[in-house]
Amino acid sequence: MAKRTRFAEYKDRYDNYRFELSDDGILLMQCHTGGGSLVWDWKAHDEMSDAFADVAGDREIKVLIHTGTGENYNANWGVPLEKPLYQAMDGQKGLEKLDEKAWYGRMLVENVLAVDVPMISAVNGPCNIHSEIPLLGDIVLASEDAYFQDLAHFPRGMVPGDGQHVIWPAIVGRNRARYMLFTGKKLSAREALEWGAVAEVLPKERLLDRAWELARELAKRPPLTLRYTRMLFTQDLKRAFLNELAHGIARETYAQRQFFPVGGGMAPLDRPWDEDPWSR
Repeated sequence: MAKRTRFAEYKDRYDNYRFELSDDGILLMQCHTGGGSLVWDWKAHDEMSDAFADVAGDREIKVLIHTGTGENYNANWGVPLEKPLYQAMDGQKGLEKLDEKAWYGRMLVENVLAVDVPMISAVNGPCNIHSEIPLLGDIVLASEDAYFQDLAHFPRGMVPGDGQHVIWPAIVGRNRARYMLFTGKKLSAREALEWGAVAEVLPKERLLDRAWELARELAKRPPLTLRYTRMLFTQDLKRAFLNELAHGIARETYAQRQFFPVGGGMAPLDRPWDEDPWSR
């Protein structure tokens, strides 16, 4: 949950999130691992939620640019992925750990929506994990090599209940969204533009420059105009997520108790879910 923060307090707090604040109040938030593309693991997942809470509490910033680093925005799963801790724990401990992960999943979306300044998402490459995060931006830019996909859920035997089931129907329509989430379709940057999910598609080398250009233009407006306009534009999304996010996460986490891909790998299932993978 957001609380009053200042840039100096959080700018060096996170291993996977780099922050830069311009003189005119534009905050750049870059996802990374060791200076390269973000490697998605439980730590990066949980700390993204905390990082957005810090950004949401900073009353001095005027515009947020959110982007990735290197080739991918968010398409690298940690290898080897930590086995879900709740499956390694018996009884109450496992239940509590599962509940904590569900809580972080909910807070991640709620904390992005708690950011009360205009948010520009610059999707610098493939995004197939938590694609709802950049789509919660007010202006979504994509590089020509970017694509959107929900690889982390239904293709792997999971319920897409931690945000994708809300944002994709809201943006591209119910039937397109269901098709995408059921099939694991890769939505290219150009298709995303046609479907209304992104505003501009740019060469990779121009993406961040364009984000800064837009941010500097926005930052000329009075601070309260910026904040209240973002609040105006996110109110309907807050209602939608309030209605459906906890419900979706409950479905997802409950279903996980029946099945979770061996080792948490990102590859789609190539066998019936209850077939022993070592029997072949």
